[in-house]
Amino acid sequence: MGCFACFDGGNREQRKEQDRLASAEARAKAAEAAQRRQEQFEKSAAGRAARAQLQAAAKQSTNSNKGEPALKVSVY
Repeated sequence: MGCFACFDGGNREQRKEQDRLASAEARAKAAEAAQRRQEQFEKSAAGRAARAQLQAAAKQSTNSNKGEPALKVSVY
């Protein structure tokens, strides 16, 4: 039986290549779907609110420092 295993080698390699191509296609489709979901979210009210919240947080973090260290350590 061990002798006949070498005859299946080409078929196994072909199956591996098909699996690899199918996997790559599935990843590409998933990436496209994720991109569409991201675009839909950005257009939605929740997406706009999230973007505004992130911008406000970024603005606050740049204005709150004012040259002082971000972390102050007090020794008592």
